[in-house]
Amino acid sequence: MKYLIGFDCGATKTECALADIDGNIICSASGKPSNYLVIGADNAARNILSLLDKFKNELDFTRAEIEKVVIGAAGAGRKDDAERLLKAVTDSASVKGIIFKSITVIGDSQIALEGAFSEKPGCILIAGTGSIIYGKDKEGNFFRAGGFGRLIGDEGSGYSIGRKALQAAAGFFDGKVEKTLIVKLISDKYFINTSDDLISKVYKQDLDIASVAQIVLTAAEEGDKIALNILDEESDQLIELIKAMMKKMNTEELNVSPAGSLISNKNDYSDMLLKKINTYLPSVKVIKPEHSPVEGAIIIAKEMLND
Repeated sequence: MKYLIGFDCGATKTECALADIDGNIICSASGKPSNYLVIGADNAARNILSLLDKFKNELDFTRAEIEKVVIGAAGAGRKDDAERLLKAVTDSASVKGIIFKSITVIGDSQIALEGAFSEKPGCILIAGTGSIIYGKDKEGNFFRAGGFGRLIGDEGSGYSIGRKALQAAAGFFDGKVEKTLIVKLISDKYFINTSDDLISKVYKQDLDIASVAQIVLTAAEEGDKIALNILDEESDQLIELIKAMMKKMNTEELNVSPAGSLISNKNDYSDMLLKKINTYLPSVKVIKPEHSPVEGAIIIAKEMLND
């Protein structure tokens, strides 16, 4: 039997789907993070391929006809980065005795887009660890805005929200910022009670800054003023991303599908964003994704195989 395999490689987990040649998913699995920009290409490759062990009951990978593999990964929209991960995966697969007839590494935004719109035009707005808007017009031309990474971009993302929360905590310890629930929640979760604790966690213990965004969401639910202000500022940045995409695509109307943990789930942040879209961008229609990103990888694998 012939198979297609799709991967969605994220900063918090990796999703994998096994499908028949017609794109019908047979089984799926999830596992450890595989964002190679964070953990390195070799570690990412190991985490990616480890998911195939969960399919041992379905097929023998040393004999099965794996026609096409598509890996969607953050940062892989750039050729050099895609080639680096591709080499790491193929080398690791070879050691395991796994043979792929054809394997392609592309950006995670591309598989999210194809999953959301099933080959139709539209845009995917991603706000998770990072942020980007990626779209396709009716002629099949692709566009993007954002996605510059945490050092010079990622406005509206978990990293940006988490960083502002930590800045608020720093300001509180210095006596410059009023009392906020954010400080208590940070203390409870990360055992940060002083400015020294904060500096040590951030600069010496590699605190996952993006994960602090969940603390801001929790504080906002309790009506914390500073948390709500952070979400207000960051949702404005996502609105600017949508405006930038409309300008690039030269259109007054746009279909947008939210993706990423921060805005694909119902919370104060996603509610705030939706309200701003309805108020300031009434010609933008928010669409629920038709399929998941990993299903988008399968759709692309089938397309590539048929080309």
